[in-house]
Amino acid sequence: MDIEIQPVTQPKARIQDESKLVFGRQFTDRMFVMEYDTGRGWHSARIQPYAPFTLDPAALVLHYAQEIFEGLKAFRRQDGSVALFRPADNIRRFNKSARRLCMPPVDEAFFLKALKELIRFESDWVPHSEGTSLYIRPTMIATEAVLGVKPSDKYLCYIILSPVGAYYKGGFKPVKIWISDHYIRSAPGGTGEVKCGGNYAASLRAAKEASEKGFDQVLWLDAVERKYVEEVGSMNICFLYDDKIVTSPLHGTILNGVTRRSILQLANEMGYTIEERAMSVDELLDGAESGRLKEAFGTGTAAVVSPVGQLTYKDRTVTIADGQMGALTMKLYKALTGIQYGTQPDPHSWIEKI
Repeated sequence: MDIEIQPVTQPKARIQDESKLVFGRQFTDRMFVMEYDTGRGWHSARIQPYAPFTLDPAALVLHYAQEIFEGLKAFRRQDGSVALFRPADNIRRFNKSARRLCMPPVDEAFFLKALKELIRFESDWVPHSEGTSLYIRPTMIATEAVLGVKPSDKYLCYIILSPVGAYYKGGFKPVKIWISDHYIRSAPGGTGEVKCGGNYAASLRAAKEASEKGFDQVLWLDAVERKYVEEVGSMNICFLYDDKIVTSPLHGTILNGVTRRSILQLANEMGYTIEERAMSVDELLDGAESGRLKEAFGTGTAAVVSPVGQLTYKDRTVTIADGQMGALTMKLYKALTGIQYGTQPDPHSWIEKI
């Protein structure tokens, strides 16, 4: 499939002071779009000016939430070039999400080609300041206009780009976490490992209550026993426990994070044993009080790693690493961002230059 290139006649004004960039508020001049019809497949691929879509009020995405997305970044390297971090992994997960929601998969090689071509056109939008990047959001939505619970016969797939600032503008600040024993993020057999909007919508109530209580994020427990740790906010979570890295196993209820996978590999190469096992909330809190739990951090695209300084469960509050950034957390953050920005070698071939 060829990609039509449409001209941009009215370029947008850009934020010149990159210290004022925030996440997901400004978007580039162009986006990639293609469409799907049952019996025809994917068609009409194009790079066009960024613009609103027109959707029928009966479009299936608006009623039954048949929608998926991804999140990855492009980085400005020290030599001025632009690079992606493990983009094929994100596209592979995009297709896994699509299959779970009965949506048509994309051709992975073509989709990566289209993504790179879009970024080539928008390369001037990739910021230069330390810690900044160009956030990439591939999305697929069901567009058939019919009120019936069924897989759509029409889809729209698009990629939009947003220059984003450094996540830690004021330095690392360990977050305070509320452990919810009432709300759940996902259940076995559900869509926990899928990157779909419904998962995030279901998390908003707990996040709102956590914020009202003075916490930064929610730590989710399993849906069956409300006992075992799963994720924190929308991030995977890891613990330095007895000098081992402990993290929740991938059994369908948590996202298979690209950052998680990369961090675990780097930690293993640093000599740490990785344990993917269920950890109960009591073991977690007891470990914090006894000193066996030395560090805790979330992993995800936006923050890379997010240190946890405090946990609260019911009427019990514990502090981790004296509420400070742990040495391993910082070491892993520097190792992964060093690869992304080109200040450290990339022995795993995770980087793809544009």
